[in-house]
Amino acid sequence: MSKDKTVYIVDGSRTPYLKARGKPGAFTAGELALAAGKPLLMRHNFALDALSEVILGCVMPGPEEANIGRVAALKLGIPQSVPAWTVQRNCASGMQAVDCAFRNIASGQSELVLAGGVEAMSHAPVLYNNAMVNWLSDFMMSKTLPQKLKTITQLRVGHFKPVIALIKGLSDPIVGLSMGQTAENIAQRFNISRQQMDEFAVSSHQKLAHAQDSQFLDEVETIYDRHGHFYDKDDGVRPDSSTKALANLKPVFDRKYGLVTAGNSAQITDGACWLLLASADAVKKHKLPVLATIKDSEWAGLDPSVMGMGPAHAMAPILQRNELAVNDIDYWEINEAFATQVLGCRAAWMEEHYCKNELGLDSAIGEIPLDKLNIDGGGVSLGHPVGSSGARIILHLAKTLQRNKASRGIASLCIGGGQGGAMLIEREAS
Repeated sequence: MSKDKTVYIVDGSRTPYLKARGKPGAFTAGELALAAGKPLLMRHNFALDALSEVILGCVMPGPEEANIGRVAALKLGIPQSVPAWTVQRNCASGMQAVDCAFRNIASGQSELVLAGGVEAMSHAPVLYNNAMVNWLSDFMMSKTLPQKLKTITQLRVGHFKPVIALIKGLSDPIVGLSMGQTAENIAQRFNISRQQMDEFAVSSHQKLAHAQDSQFLDEVETIYDRHGHFYDKDDGVRPDSSTKALANLKPVFDRKYGLVTAGNSAQITDGACWLLLASADAVKKHKLPVLATIKDSEWAGLDPSVMGMGPAHAMAPILQRNELAVNDIDYWEINEAFATQVLGCRAAWMEEHYCKNELGLDSAIGEIPLDKLNIDGGGVSLGHPVGSSGARIILHLAKTLQRNKASRGIASLCIGGGQGGAMLIEREAS
């Protein structure tokens, strides 16, 4: 076995990110994973049984997609002998899948891994409440017609009140706050104004529109639904977005005093993303191209009431461990769950008090340049399908390094429940 434990990002593909529009979208999570994976695997000349494993992140797989990683693998035609599994770390599920692949390859356990993330947020289930579940149980247990009729008379309007899984999933049961309310906490902590949030949101849309016009997003695969319609780009982008238009939107999470609106928050979206990761031996054996290498990763925990600060907590140890300063990083991808939480992470690193008291450092880290951050847009403009975004930002960061002949980048995101994840990657010199 080779002593070279370098882990390579070989290639990757993703679907367009499709904005949820009030009803189930055209694709289930399994269909999105299939659409993203097929072209990726077809581009490379290795037998599918060469894969060591398949790992897929997903928060809310459909009722027919339990262990969606295995379901997707088999639908992709990957042999039954290749194990496949699903991971869930809320918003970072896609990054967790990639991190698991990275660690397994680095340890020598795996050689070639398909890893990524998927989410069809528009298909999030609507559930019966407990009163209805209990009533249904009573009805099913009723043996005679009189018993059934008596049970029917006990049915009340309140039994029909649904449990919206998406709303529950975007709320924190420990601190009793929605994700948007945690973003409001960050805005208050760092005195981030509505104008700053809206300016950041407009910039995100403008950058994504420019990237689409410039054909920078070559990782996006055109996909087709059952009715022959095709989808070839992230459809939540608003090129004509303006701070004037955004200023007309009302706060969503704190209607009286809040600043966070639908316009400066990530969109609810459907999408999938896969990456192909390989060891040095696998790259050589299968004559694979190389996009980048994964150098390090980090997971951090913090107060759930300010969960959006996760990137600040996860990225700092990576810089320390690798003896890097802010200026040593060429590009940054910080997932835009909310405009204010990205701005809050930047502000925290420039504040000596925060760096000392919250991150345990001796001084402030420094300022992440806006012209190096999310240069082709982010979650505010292209959406945040929670299981997929962590994989997307890693893949796009690798593509960004390649396009700009840059050396080093960090991808990071916040995680509902009070966590942060980050990954350091480097481009292989050509």
